[in-house]
Amino acid sequence: MSNDNSRIKKVRTHISQNESLIFERSRSGAVGYKLPKIDVPTTEVNELVNSKYLRTDDLANMPELAEPDVVRHFTRLSTWNYGTDTGMFPLGSCTMKYNPKINELVARLEGFATAHPLLPEESAQGCLEVIYLAEQLLAEITGMAAVTLQPAAGAHGEMTGIMMIRALLACRGDARKKVLIPDSAHGTNPATAAICGYTVEGIRSNERGLTDLAELEKRMDDSVAALMLTNPNTVGLFEENIEKICKLMHERGGLVYMDGANMNALCAVARPGDMGVDVMHMNLHKTMSTPHGGGGPGAGPVAVTKELAPYLPSPMVIKQDGKFVLDYNRPQSIGRIRAFYGNFGVVLRAVCYMLTLGSEGLRENTETAVLNANYIAHHLRDIYEIPYEGKIMHEVIFSDKRQKKYGITNGDIAKRLIDYGFHPPTMSFPLIVPGSLMVEPTESEGREEMDLFIDAMKSIDKEAQENPEMLKHAPHTTRVGRFDEVAAARNPVLRWQATKSEEK
Repeated sequence: MSNDNSRIKKVRTHISQNESLIFERSRSGAVGYKLPKIDVPTTEVNELVNSKYLRTDDLANMPELAEPDVVRHFTRLSTWNYGTDTGMFPLGSCTMKYNPKINELVARLEGFATAHPLLPEESAQGCLEVIYLAEQLLAEITGMAAVTLQPAAGAHGEMTGIMMIRALLACRGDARKKVLIPDSAHGTNPATAAICGYTVEGIRSNERGLTDLAELEKRMDDSVAALMLTNPNTVGLFEENIEKICKLMHERGGLVYMDGANMNALCAVARPGDMGVDVMHMNLHKTMSTPHGGGGPGAGPVAVTKELAPYLPSPMVIKQDGKFVLDYNRPQSIGRIRAFYGNFGVVLRAVCYMLTLGSEGLRENTETAVLNANYIAHHLRDIYEIPYEGKIMHEVIFSDKRQKKYGITNGDIAKRLIDYGFHPPTMSFPLIVPGSLMVEPTESEGREEMDLFIDAMKSIDKEAQENPEMLKHAPHTTRVGRFDEVAAARNPVLRWQATKSEEK
């Protein structure tokens, strides 16, 4: 099959060879260390250590390699990685952006990095001050009265927020039964509501991709506890009726939870608290520096109004007589929802990020993120379908509608992007856009990198017309070809096992 890569400007096939597993590279007798002979009699060791803790096998299946083999193996593997230090990482709704290395340096300062979470308060004043300062800064950014840093990430923050809403409504004498969730919300929202004991009702979007105000008014009654609204929503649009939505909910006794995972589009420009939102979470690992991905770390601080503040998780850091102390005396609190006081290293990086940039820098970042998304939308809107026209915020949603007439799907487009040196964007989300490709360039991308991405997307569309079969088998420049993803999901191979010949 012909494979014309002449259009690709960014990368060529990687120069490093394929790499075997460390176990497969093992050769009998190879040693990467030299230790002095043990000078303690074996009998004494056996007497000192309980026999159940002593190994009985001879480590026969452990890999045997010299030091250069080990170093080169892992160095070569490191060259396979793709991340924000490598290039643009356009995962929509995930905000995978480059973050200043100074934040990493601060997080590694010995006084912070080695602080034990069980230190007495008088020995942890610096750490407690960081937590206190972070809460003050985030309260100002969101326009809310108080903040907790305990939640480990966004979905955990959602659960914390809905638990507080339930506690407040129960205190009023009516915890209610339902939570309304627009179809443009993040996918964790319905799970959160269900875990907290609510039934979920969906609210469809209107033809513009926004929450249907008439539908919301019809569904809102005295059984509804809250509306969980993602803003900007997952089609990349700001919910322009947010103030009307909040007013409607409040007039009928409900509250508004805002999923703030997309604060990259609002930070230092607009405050949800000023719009009428009652409770929201942010993702510090999206908006405020910490590296995102790999299962963590993360932080999902929750900000609330004055009315909800008594229900925040315990303990809270307060300033008392010039010192920072942990306040456990919170009778209306929903209790602790996280071990210790949250992911401190994540919070520390976020504080460094906010203080380094200041309000002007944060605003510039937000404006650049929105500008970048609109730049990509402008250059590709005549080639790829944009399902909802409107003022695009920090991400743009394309669909594969125009490419499908050549038999090409969003999956084919995403796989071919790998050949062009880009990590694929988010695929098939939001669910209300069939064949979607969700692109978020973030503020950290310069025009040169975005132009390469735009050029790649244009070239892929041309390839779809001229040689669709080539796209259906992409990627072509990677060490392995396209996986059977269904088979991989159903029959995953998660660990290496020695064959009988290798065991011998």
